[in-house]
This record gives sequence, structure tokens and C-alpha cells, in this order.
Amino acid sequence: MTISLYAASVPVFKQMLNALSGVLNKAEAHAAAKNIDPSVFLQARLAPDMFPLVRQVQIAVDFTKGVSGRLAEIELPKYDDSEVTFADLQALISKVLAFVDGITPAQIDGKEGIEIITRQGTPKEKRFTGQAYLLTYGLPQFFFHVTTAYAILRHNGVEIGKRDYMGAF
Repeated sequence: MTISLYAASVPVFKQMLNALSGVLNKAEAHAAAKNIDPSVFLQARLAPDMFPLVRQVQIAVDFTKGVSGRLAEIELPKYDDSEVTFADLQALISKVLAFVDGITPAQIDGKEGIEIITRQGTPKEKRFTGQAYLLTYGLPQFFFHVTTAYAILRHNGVEIGKRDYMGAF
């Protein structure tokens, strides 16, 4: 039995972004309950050379829309990455969930062999087939940033666990 490219992408992105939204809700509530300035969490990072929470969420969202849209061969929405609050991040997640909700299996399935080029025209240019782009680049990048966002909040005392990370499945 084979698995479709759509089944391996859009539902996975949706599950994890919804879970990330829940984790952010818990972080915001934790900050309020403990009288912690929310920016402490939003600007927290695991190491000095890593991106802060805000940027981790933005990148996870970028991979969701980028991978899904490129596989569907549709124009990607552009966002300016100006989020500075939990509400801003929730709005960003909602926008990208609405975008991927508009993508159908018929738009993605069968695109395993299409060529996807990242960072075209730069020294970092990479060429992938649709399947390789999803499985060896898009999903690993997405999970890295979702996991890092979770780890930043967990490290900073937000009471979240594996069920929060996984979300509803």
C-alpha cells in the first residue's frame, strides 16, 4: 500500500500547527498566571546562536505554507514576519491553516516527480523532486522548528508535555 503525498504533508502540518497553537496558548496563560512579561517567552532561545521563539514559530509557518504550496504548484501568500505578541503568532498560524485548508489532495497527489528549486540563483540553490523535497527537506525543517519552539517553552517552565506537542490525531 502506498501513502499519498498529500496525506504525508497537509494533515501533518495541520495537526502540528494546531498543537503549536495550543502550546502558545498555555505559554501565554502561564505568563499571565506568574506575572511574567510575555516578551520573556517570545524572545527566549535555547542557545545564544539560535532563533527566539517568535522566529521559530514564523519559520514553522513558512515551511507549512511553502511546502504545501510548492507541492500544489500554487502561489504562496507572503507574510512580513512582524509578529511580536502571542496574539500575532496565533493570527499567523490561523492564516496559514486557512491557506492549507484550501489545498486539496488532487492538487498535491501525483507531484512526487516535479522539480522544486529552493534559493534559486544563489550559492545555496538546491533541486529536489517533490517527494524528496517533502520527505528529506520540508518535514525535517518543519519539525525542527516546531520542536524547538516547544523546547524553548518547556525549558522556561511552561507546563506542557508530549500530548501538548503532538496535539489531536
